[in-house]
Amino acid sequence: MRAPQNREAVVRAIEAAGVVAVVRLQSATAGHAVAAALADGGVSAIEITMTVPGAVALIEELSASAPPNVIIGAGTVLDAKTARLVIAAGARFVVSPVFKPDILTACRREDVPAMPGCFSPTEILAAWEAGADVVKVFPATVLGPAFFKDMRGPLPHIRLMPTGGVTTANAGDWIRAGAVAIGVGTALVDPSLVAQGRFEAIADNARHFVHAVQQARASMSPAGVRT
Repeated sequence: MRAPQNREAVVRAIEAAGVVAVVRLQSATAGHAVAAALADGGVSAIEITMTVPGAVALIEELSASAPPNVIIGAGTVLDAKTARLVIAAGARFVVSPVFKPDILTACRREDVPAMPGCFSPTEILAAWEAGADVVKVFPATVLGPAFFKDMRGPLPHIRLMPTGGVTTANAGDWIRAGAVAIGVGTALVDPSLVAQGRFEAIADNARHFVHAVQQARASMSPAGVRT
């Protein structure tokens, strides 16, 4: 299956996948092996953060070489200039830890999904109305799944994705609470596993997260209510 190319198709693919891998590395050297392990484990949405040395070049390389169903995106994007740079390198979605309207504008001009980071209900709604495709709730560690459940009451139409504090133990809780997908960092791409070259263990982590999302969705009714 070919990776989707337009904004709406990418968003649908990320929702369907349910897991976005947040990749932070000390060096880009292991980037290809990490991406391959994630794809092998069933995680098809891979976010390369701008904190990785040589992140733009790595995004360009992975975009050209990743399996056809894998979507490579960019994370920790802090300004519109960087958004345009990573999109030109091949990023199919752009994630930020903060909400900056000019990043959303740059992404929409290139037909690329934007996922700004927000924390409060006011900020979440403002980002959605400004054109966010998915709102990254960050740091989700502080809020917990109950926050997502509460948000579904007044704002059921907004796509929310937690990042920060997501583990295999609570992954299903986020989905059942209303998250359209989960963003997972070190619990998925453990720096110690990367340092040891244990990429099969990363693939196993990916399988566990994918399974947790699938199980949570299977336990819900079509209306999104736990059965």
